[in-house]
Amino acid sequence: MDWSLIFSNTLRSGITQTAIIYILAAIGMNLHVGYTGLMNFGQVGFMAVGAYGVGISTSYYGLPLGVGVLIGLLCGLVLAVLLGMPTLRLRADYLGIVTIAAAEIIRLVVRYQKLKDWSGGTNGINGFANDFQEWNPLTPSAKYGFELGPLNLRFTGADLWEMGVGWLMVCLAVFVMWRLVNSPWGRVLKSIREDENAARAMGKSIFRFKMQSLVMGGLFGSLAGMFFAISNNSVQPDNYSRAFTFFALTVAILGGLGRVWGPVLGGVIFWMLLSGIENVLREAVSDEKIPTGIMDGVQVGQVRFMLVGIGLMSLMIFRPQGMIGDKRGIAIDARK
Repeated sequence: MDWSLIFSNTLRSGITQTAIIYILAAIGMNLHVGYTGLMNFGQVGFMAVGAYGVGISTSYYGLPLGVGVLIGLLCGLVLAVLLGMPTLRLRADYLGIVTIAAAEIIRLVVRYQKLKDWSGGTNGINGFANDFQEWNPLTPSAKYGFELGPLNLRFTGADLWEMGVGWLMVCLAVFVMWRLVNSPWGRVLKSIREDENAARAMGKSIFRFKMQSLVMGGLFGSLAGMFFAISNNSVQPDNYSRAFTFFALTVAILGGLGRVWGPVLGGVIFWMLLSGIENVLREAVSDEKIPTGIMDGVQVGQVRFMLVGIGLMSLMIFRPQGMIGDKRGIAIDARK
Protein backbone atom coordinates (compact mmCIF):
# COMPACT_ATOMS: atom_id res chain seq x y z
CA MET A 1 0.00 0.00 0.00
CA ASP A 2 1.24 3.46 -0.94
CA TRP A 3 1.00 5.20 2.44
CA SER A 4 2.62 8.39 1.15
CA LEU A 5 -0.17 8.73 -1.43
CA ILE A 6 -2.81 8.02 1.22
CA PHE A 7 -1.29 10.55 3.61
CA SER A 8 -0.96 13.28 0.96
CA ASN A 9 -4.46 12.83 -0.45
CA THR A 10 -5.95 12.85 3.05
CA LEU A 11 -4.28 16.13 3.99
CA ARG A 12 -5.11 17.72 0.64
CA SER A 13 -8.81 16.90 1.01
CA GLY A 14 -9.08 18.90 4.21
CA ILE A 15 -8.06 22.18 2.55
CA THR A 16 -9.44 21.94 -0.99
CA GLN A 17 -12.38 23.77 -2.55
CA THR A 18 -14.88 21.06 -1.54
CA ALA A 19 -14.06 21.42 2.15
CA ILE A 20 -14.31 25.22 1.86
CA ILE A 21 -17.78 25.02 0.28
CA TYR A 22 -19.13 22.83 3.06
CA ILE A 23 -17.48 24.95 5.76
CA LEU A 24 -19.15 28.12 4.44
CA ALA A 25 -22.53 26.37 4.28
CA ALA A 26 -22.03 24.92 7.77
CA ILE A 27 -21.19 28.34 9.22
CA GLY A 28 -24.67 29.48 8.20
CA MET A 29 -26.27 26.33 9.62
CA ASN A 30 -24.34 26.81 12.84
CA LEU A 31 -25.88 30.27 13.20
CA HIS A 32 -29.34 28.82 12.54
CA VAL A 33 -29.20 25.60 14.54
CA GLY A 34 -26.35 26.11 17.00
CA TYR A 35 -27.02 29.69 18.08
CA THR A 36 -30.71 30.33 17.37
CA GLY A 37 -32.31 26.88 17.41
CA LEU A 38 -33.82 27.24 13.92
CA MET A 39 -34.31 23.86 12.25
CA ASN A 40 -33.14 24.80 8.76
CA PHE A 41 -32.92 21.65 6.62
CA GLY A 42 -32.81 23.52 3.32
CA GLN A 43 -29.44 25.28 3.36
CA VAL A 44 -28.80 23.93 -0.12
CA GLY A 45 -31.73 26.05 -1.31
CA PHE A 46 -29.83 29.19 -0.29
CA MET A 47 -26.79 27.81 -2.07
CA ALA A 48 -28.80 27.19 -5.23
CA VAL A 49 -30.36 30.65 -5.42
CA GLY A 50 -26.97 32.24 -4.81
CA ALA A 51 -25.35 30.14 -7.53
CA TYR A 52 -28.14 30.73 -10.05
CA GLY A 53 -28.29 34.40 -9.13
CA VAL A 54 -24.67 34.91 -10.16
CA GLY A 55 -24.91 32.47 -13.08
CA ILE A 56 -28.03 33.94 -14.68
CA SER A 57 -27.05 37.58 -14.16
CA THR A 58 -23.59 37.13 -15.70
CA SER A 59 -24.45 34.62 -18.43
CA TYR A 60 -27.81 35.89 -19.70
CA TYR A 61 -27.65 39.55 -18.78
CA GLY A 62 -23.94 40.15 -19.30
CA LEU A 63 -23.38 41.76 -15.90
CA PRO A 64 -19.90 41.83 -14.32
CA LEU A 65 -19.08 38.96 -12.00
CA GLY A 66 -18.89 41.26 -8.97
CA VAL A 67 -22.40 42.54 -9.65
CA GLY A 68 -23.55 38.96 -10.09
CA VAL A 69 -22.22 38.09 -6.62
CA LEU A 70 -24.25 40.93 -5.11
CA ILE A 71 -27.35 39.68 -6.96
CA GLY A 72 -26.70 36.17 -5.62
CA LEU A 73 -26.58 37.51 -2.07
CA LEU A 74 -29.78 39.47 -2.71
CA CYS A 75 -31.47 36.27 -3.90
CA GLY A 76 -30.47 34.57 -0.64
CA LEU A 77 -31.91 37.46 1.36
CA VAL A 78 -35.22 37.32 -0.54
CA LEU A 79 -35.48 33.55 -0.06
CA ALA A 80 -34.89 33.89 3.69
CA VAL A 81 -37.65 36.50 3.99
CA LEU A 82 -40.08 34.41 1.93
CA LEU A 83 -39.40 31.33 4.04
CA GLY A 84 -39.35 33.13 7.37
CA MET A 85 -42.49 35.22 7.09
CA PRO A 86 -45.00 32.34 7.27
CA THR A 87 -43.00 29.96 9.49
CA LEU A 88 -40.96 31.74 12.15
CA ARG A 89 -43.97 32.36 14.36
CA LEU A 90 -44.72 28.63 14.37
CA ARG A 91 -42.94 25.67 15.92
CA ALA A 92 -39.37 24.96 14.82
CA ASP A 93 -40.29 21.76 12.99
CA TYR A 94 -42.48 23.73 10.57
CA LEU A 95 -39.43 25.66 9.46
CA GLY A 96 -37.59 22.39 8.87
CA ILE A 97 -40.42 21.07 6.69
CA VAL A 98 -40.73 24.31 4.71
CA THR A 99 -36.99 24.72 4.11
CA ILE A 100 -36.37 21.18 2.89
CA ALA A 101 -39.40 21.43 0.60
CA ALA A 102 -38.36 24.85 -0.70
CA ALA A 103 -34.87 23.59 -1.54
CA GLU A 104 -36.34 20.72 -3.56
CA ILE A 105 -38.77 23.05 -5.33
CA ILE A 106 -35.90 25.35 -6.33
CA ARG A 107 -33.87 22.43 -7.69
CA LEU A 108 -36.78 21.03 -9.69
CA VAL A 109 -37.76 24.42 -11.09
CA VAL A 110 -34.30 25.33 -12.37
CA ARG A 111 -33.85 21.90 -14.01
CA TYR A 112 -37.22 22.12 -15.75
CA GLN A 113 -36.51 21.83 -19.48
CA LYS A 114 -39.12 24.39 -20.51
CA LEU A 115 -37.13 26.97 -18.55
CA LYS A 116 -33.80 26.07 -20.16
CA ASP A 117 -33.57 29.46 -21.88
CA TRP A 118 -33.58 31.02 -18.42
CA SER A 119 -31.83 28.52 -16.13
CA GLY A 120 -30.17 26.10 -18.56
CA GLY A 121 -32.46 23.21 -17.58
CA THR A 122 -30.71 19.94 -16.83
CA ASN A 123 -27.57 21.19 -18.59
CA GLY A 124 -27.21 24.08 -16.17
CA ILE A 125 -25.22 27.23 -16.92
CA ASN A 126 -21.60 26.93 -17.99
CA GLY A 127 -18.65 29.20 -18.66
CA PHE A 128 -19.92 32.30 -16.87
CA ALA A 129 -17.03 32.79 -14.41
CA ASN A 130 -14.06 33.09 -16.76
CA ASP A 131 -13.31 36.51 -15.30
CA PHE A 132 -12.50 34.89 -11.96
CA GLN A 133 -9.54 32.98 -13.38
CA GLU A 134 -8.45 36.03 -15.35
CA TRP A 135 -7.88 37.76 -12.02
CA ASN A 136 -5.53 34.93 -11.02
CA PRO A 137 -1.98 36.30 -10.48
CA LEU A 138 -0.58 32.76 -10.80
CA THR A 139 -0.05 30.67 -13.92
CA PRO A 140 -3.14 28.41 -13.95
CA SER A 141 -1.38 25.31 -15.30
CA ALA A 142 1.83 25.65 -13.26
CA LYS A 143 2.40 23.64 -10.07
CA TYR A 144 2.92 25.40 -6.76
CA GLY A 145 3.50 24.10 -3.26
CA PHE A 146 6.07 21.78 -1.72
CA GLU A 147 7.01 18.16 -1.17
CA LEU A 148 8.38 17.11 2.19
CA GLY A 149 9.16 13.44 2.40
CA PRO A 150 5.93 11.52 1.75
CA LEU A 151 3.91 14.72 1.96
CA ASN A 152 2.94 16.20 -1.41
CA LEU A 153 1.09 19.49 -1.22
CA ARG A 154 1.48 20.75 -4.77
CA PHE A 155 -1.48 22.35 -6.53
CA THR A 156 -2.05 23.96 -9.88
CA GLY A 157 -2.14 27.75 -10.01
CA ALA A 158 -5.88 27.63 -10.76
CA ASP A 159 -6.61 25.46 -7.71
CA LEU A 160 -4.34 27.49 -5.46
CA TRP A 161 -6.07 30.72 -6.51
CA GLU A 162 -9.51 29.28 -5.77
CA MET A 163 -8.34 27.86 -2.44
CA GLY A 164 -6.75 31.16 -1.45
CA VAL A 165 -9.93 33.10 -2.18
CA GLY A 166 -12.03 30.42 -0.50
CA TRP A 167 -10.04 30.37 2.72
CA LEU A 168 -10.05 34.16 2.80
CA MET A 169 -13.86 34.03 2.67
CA VAL A 170 -13.85 31.43 5.45
CA CYS A 171 -11.68 33.67 7.64
CA LEU A 172 -13.93 36.66 6.98
CA ALA A 173 -17.04 34.58 7.70
CA VAL A 174 -15.56 33.32 10.98
CA PHE A 175 -14.62 36.87 11.97
CA VAL A 176 -18.14 38.13 11.21
CA MET A 177 -19.63 35.23 13.16
CA TRP A 178 -17.34 35.89 16.11
CA ARG A 179 -18.36 39.54 16.22
CA LEU A 180 -22.05 38.71 15.85
CA VAL A 181 -22.37 35.97 18.46
CA ASN A 182 -20.31 37.87 21.04
CA SER A 183 -22.45 40.98 20.67
CA PRO A 184 -25.72 41.71 22.52
CA TRP A 185 -27.50 40.52 19.37
CA GLY A 186 -25.77 37.14 19.62
CA ARG A 187 -26.64 36.79 23.29
CA VAL A 188 -30.31 37.32 22.44
CA LEU A 189 -30.07 34.51 19.86
CA LYS A 190 -28.65 32.17 22.50
CA SER A 191 -31.45 33.07 24.89
CA ILE A 192 -34.01 32.31 22.17
CA ARG A 193 -32.37 28.95 21.59
CA GLU A 194 -32.45 27.99 25.24
CA ASP A 195 -35.76 29.50 26.38
CA GLU A 196 -37.85 31.46 23.92
CA ASN A 197 -40.48 32.44 26.49
CA ALA A 198 -37.88 33.90 28.83
CA ALA A 199 -36.44 35.99 25.99
CA ARG A 200 -39.94 37.20 25.10
CA ALA A 201 -40.56 38.10 28.74
CA MET A 202 -37.50 40.33 28.59
CA GLY A 203 -39.20 42.34 25.85
CA LYS A 204 -37.29 40.91 22.89
CA SER A 205 -39.01 40.59 19.51
CA ILE A 206 -38.50 36.87 18.88
CA PHE A 207 -39.73 36.99 15.30
CA ARG A 208 -37.42 39.87 14.38
CA PHE A 209 -34.32 38.19 15.82
CA LYS A 210 -35.18 34.86 14.20
CA MET A 211 -35.65 36.56 10.85
CA GLN A 212 -32.31 38.33 11.16
CA SER A 213 -30.62 35.03 12.01
CA LEU A 214 -32.31 33.26 9.10
CA VAL A 215 -31.18 35.99 6.71
CA MET A 216 -27.58 36.03 7.96
CA GLY A 217 -27.23 32.25 7.87
CA GLY A 218 -28.86 32.18 4.44
CA LEU A 219 -26.33 34.70 3.14
CA PHE A 220 -23.49 32.42 4.25
CA GLY A 221 -25.23 29.60 2.38
CA SER A 222 -25.59 31.76 -0.74
CA LEU A 223 -21.89 32.62 -0.49
CA ALA A 224 -21.06 28.90 -0.38
CA GLY A 225 -23.24 28.24 -3.42
CA MET A 226 -21.63 31.04 -5.40
CA PHE A 227 -18.13 29.84 -4.55
CA PHE A 228 -19.18 26.33 -5.62
CA ALA A 229 -20.46 27.66 -8.94
CA ILE A 230 -17.58 30.05 -9.63
CA SER A 231 -14.85 27.52 -8.77
CA ASN A 232 -16.47 25.01 -11.17
CA ASN A 233 -17.35 27.73 -13.72
CA SER A 234 -20.70 25.98 -13.89
CA VAL A 235 -24.08 25.67 -12.16
CA GLN A 236 -25.69 22.24 -12.36
CA PRO A 237 -29.11 21.77 -10.70
CA ASP A 238 -28.52 18.23 -9.47
CA ASN A 239 -25.44 19.36 -7.54
CA TYR A 240 -27.83 21.08 -5.11
CA SER A 241 -29.60 18.03 -3.73
CA ARG A 242 -30.82 17.32 -0.20
CA ALA A 243 -27.64 15.42 0.67
CA PHE A 244 -25.67 18.68 0.50
CA THR A 245 -27.65 20.14 3.41
CA PHE A 246 -27.20 17.09 5.60
CA PHE A 247 -23.48 16.90 4.88
CA ALA A 248 -23.20 20.56 5.90
CA LEU A 249 -25.18 19.86 9.07
CA THR A 250 -22.90 16.90 9.78
CA VAL A 251 -19.89 19.20 9.42
CA ALA A 252 -21.40 21.69 11.87
CA ILE A 253 -22.28 18.97 14.41
CA LEU A 254 -18.92 17.22 14.08
CA GLY A 255 -17.00 20.39 14.85
CA GLY A 256 -19.40 21.54 17.54
CA LEU A 257 -22.66 23.45 17.35
CA GLY A 258 -22.63 26.82 19.03
CA ARG A 259 -18.88 27.29 18.48
CA VAL A 260 -17.47 29.80 16.01
CA TRP A 261 -14.64 27.53 14.86
CA GLY A 262 -16.78 24.38 14.96
CA PRO A 263 -17.71 24.31 11.23
CA VAL A 264 -14.10 24.91 10.18
CA LEU A 265 -12.78 22.06 12.31
CA GLY A 266 -15.70 19.84 11.32
CA GLY A 267 -15.23 20.49 7.60
CA VAL A 268 -11.53 19.71 7.67
CA ILE A 269 -11.96 16.54 9.73
CA PHE A 270 -14.99 15.32 7.77
CA TRP A 271 -13.31 15.49 4.37
CA MET A 272 -10.01 14.14 5.66
CA LEU A 273 -11.89 11.17 7.11
CA LEU A 274 -13.77 10.51 3.88
CA SER A 275 -10.63 10.82 1.78
CA GLY A 276 -8.43 8.83 4.15
CA ILE A 277 -10.86 5.93 4.41
CA GLU A 278 -11.44 5.89 0.65
CA ASN A 279 -7.73 5.90 -0.16
CA VAL A 280 -6.98 3.15 2.36
CA LEU A 281 -9.78 0.98 0.98
CA ARG A 282 -8.76 1.56 -2.64
CA GLU A 283 -5.14 0.71 -1.91
CA ALA A 284 -6.22 -2.39 0.02
CA VAL A 285 -8.44 -3.55 -2.85
CA SER A 286 -5.72 -2.79 -5.39
CA ASP A 287 -3.14 -4.80 -3.41
CA GLU A 288 -5.70 -7.63 -2.97
CA LYS A 289 -5.57 -7.26 0.79
CA ILE A 290 -9.37 -7.10 0.61
CA PRO A 291 -10.76 -9.91 -1.57
CA THR A 292 -13.01 -8.80 -4.42
CA GLY A 293 -15.64 -11.15 -3.04
CA ILE A 294 -15.97 -8.80 -0.07
CA MET A 295 -15.55 -5.46 -1.82
CA ASP A 296 -14.37 -4.17 -5.18
CA GLY A 297 -13.25 -0.73 -6.34
CA VAL A 298 -16.76 0.31 -7.35
CA GLN A 299 -18.09 -0.29 -3.83
CA VAL A 300 -15.40 1.72 -2.06
CA GLY A 301 -17.35 4.98 -2.42
CA GLN A 302 -20.38 3.54 -0.63
CA VAL A 303 -18.41 1.70 2.04
CA ARG A 304 -16.51 4.85 3.05
CA PHE A 305 -19.79 6.61 3.83
CA MET A 306 -20.92 3.59 5.86
CA LEU A 307 -17.75 3.63 7.95
CA VAL A 308 -17.81 7.39 8.45
CA GLY A 309 -21.51 7.12 9.34
CA ILE A 310 -20.74 4.55 12.02
CA GLY A 311 -18.09 6.87 13.41
CA LEU A 312 -20.51 9.80 13.47
CA MET A 313 -23.15 7.67 15.21
CA SER A 314 -20.60 6.82 17.87
CA LEU A 315 -19.74 10.50 18.21
CA MET A 316 -23.39 11.40 18.75
CA ILE A 317 -23.69 8.70 21.41
CA PHE A 318 -20.54 9.46 23.37
CA ARG A 319 -19.97 13.15 22.57
CA PRO A 320 -23.11 14.70 21.06
CA GLN A 321 -21.73 18.25 21.40
CA GLY A 322 -19.05 17.53 18.79
CA MET A 323 -15.30 17.97 18.93
CA ILE A 324 -15.13 21.40 20.60
CA GLY A 325 -18.80 22.01 21.28
CA ASP A 326 -20.71 22.64 24.48
CA LYS A 327 -23.81 20.67 25.44
CA ARG A 328 -25.61 23.98 25.76
CA GLY A 329 -25.05 24.40 22.02
CA ILE A 330 -27.53 21.60 21.33
CA ALA A 331 -29.94 22.50 24.14
CA ILE A 332 -32.77 23.71 21.92
CA ASP A 333 -35.94 24.81 23.66
CA ALA A 334 -38.39 21.90 23.26
CA ARG A 335 -41.38 24.26 23.59
CA LYS A 336 -40.72 25.96 20.25
